[in-house]
Amino acid sequence: MKLGKLLGTRVKETPNGANLKSHILLLRAGYIKQISAGIFSLLPPAQRVSLKIQDIIRDEMNKVGGQEVLFPVVMPRELWDMSGRYSSIKSEMARLKDRAGHDMVLGMTHEEAAVFTAMNNVTSHEDLPLMVYQIQTKFRDEPRARGGLIRAREFTMKDAYSFHATQEDLESYYKKVYDAYVRIYKRIGFKNFVVVEGDNGMMGGKVSHEYMAVTPAGEDSLVICPKCHYSSNMEVAVSVCEENDSTETGEMEEVFTGNAHSIDEVCAFLETDKTHTAKAVCYTADTDGSAVVAFLRGDCEINEVKLQKLVLSELSIMDTDKFGLPAGNIGCLNLNLPEGSHVFFDKSLKNLGSFVTGANKADFHIKNVSMQRDLPNVEFVDIALVKEGQTCVHCGEKLTLTRGIEIGNIFQLGTRYTKAMGMKVNMPDGVAREPIMGCYGIGVGRSLASIIEEKGDEKGLVWPMTIAPWQVHLCPLRMDDENVSAVAEEFYKSMQESGIEVLYDERNVSAGIKLTDSELMGVPIRVVISPKTIANGEAEITMRESGEKFFVKLPELISELKCIIQDEIDQIMSKI
Repeated sequence: MKLGKLLGTRVKETPNGANLKSHILLLRAGYIKQISAGIFSLLPPAQRVSLKIQDIIRDEMNKVGGQEVLFPVVMPRELWDMSGRYSSIKSEMARLKDRAGHDMVLGMTHEEAAVFTAMNNVTSHEDLPLMVYQIQTKFRDEPRARGGLIRAREFTMKDAYSFHATQEDLESYYKKVYDAYVRIYKRIGFKNFVVVEGDNGMMGGKVSHEYMAVTPAGEDSLVICPKCHYSSNMEVAVSVCEENDSTETGEMEEVFTGNAHSIDEVCAFLETDKTHTAKAVCYTADTDGSAVVAFLRGDCEINEVKLQKLVLSELSIMDTDKFGLPAGNIGCLNLNLPEGSHVFFDKSLKNLGSFVTGANKADFHIKNVSMQRDLPNVEFVDIALVKEGQTCVHCGEKLTLTRGIEIGNIFQLGTRYTKAMGMKVNMPDGVAREPIMGCYGIGVGRSLASIIEEKGDEKGLVWPMTIAPWQVHLCPLRMDDENVSAVAEEFYKSMQESGIEVLYDERNVSAGIKLTDSELMGVPIRVVISPKTIANGEAEITMRESGEKFFVKLPELISELKCIIQDEIDQIMSKI
């Protein structure tokens, strides 16, 4: 490919609205163009990277017995009514009507389509296990599209669905896909990724894992044990809670606290610290509007995902006036709530001796409350976020927190979808039952952007050889010199004939522009030919990632490049 003919423009300035490294560099290097919020065109360089990632995914999915299919992007409402998700998924799913006024949806995931496709085609346990996968466009109307391809509204995804006769068979196959995903990310070139326990969210099921690119740019909080390597998404992470001070300092006493409502204000007013307070976090359940009140120690934060699982509903911030609760003074004693309300106590309060809680009336709190003395029958649950330095439940080491970008996920779905949609197969005992499902997803564009977050630098993109848009950036300087242009054209032709993927900068522009563009575009190997190198019978080679430079004799250039390319690929593959 000749750079002068390549679609896309390279710029020096940081584009407006771009803040993540990957978003900035992809725009600056002319790899993508934004069409709307969270909607992008992939220009030729990005499309080449995307297709290479897809090829790696396709290869690994085929190795574990996957069959590639292509489900429709637009589906009728009835398919999603069968699973119940047409009504349970809110505004993130795009809905439309066809010309006949029929309700349709844009696919954001394809469990329903997979089950519907398998129904009647899979009738016996002898047809199982079965795994189908696709690489398809999805649309999810994200409320906060951000970071370019990291959280886009329209995106390319590999999603796979497996069907099994038994739970044991699902677990066995799940491990195969688990390992295949590790190989995929290593082949893409990731060096810093982890697999964590995940939350199933709208997908359902009981067991899930998320593959996380570890980076400060990530929006997910990860909990890691440096000793036993326990790892989890913050949403489902667990820890050993430290022991509380169980000392009782006196009888309960109602005290005036006036305008002190927040934990910080109350602590300052009563001259105590957060570890001796209980705070209330209040919600309403979206399913029935019931009150949900969670009490935690004052220095802890609520984990909404864990709370939602206890209530079996998504949650909304409570209008406390509607329930007659005095915001800022809500306490765990004498709480008056309607029948059907939910009240939870986090384990951080267990055995807490002398603490402050709201008095459930304006301007007052109660001090010297004891969990064991005053609330002896309370059951404790785990609804707080894990904190840095808390103890690992598996080995006792101190936990650390980091951030990551979710680049893939796998789920053991069970029979949620097959049962809801009425899919049954004849099992070995002669009884027709619902097959058990697994689901496996990889965000192609998100993987593309995440590798930039890991490897990109202040000069631009840095591509691993396995997914680079081109392997070599041929960068002749002084194209107005006939000797340079002739040698460059000859090597461009030779590289193509030798199977080397080459980007050829044939433009007659300054050396500064050419070298800056080459660094910005991130092709792994740069070959510079100039009057000086030709006079010495050499070409200058620069490795983009390491910055290493060396000279190669012109007659040996093609063979040397092929060796370097293969060595780079071998280094990546050796990590698998």
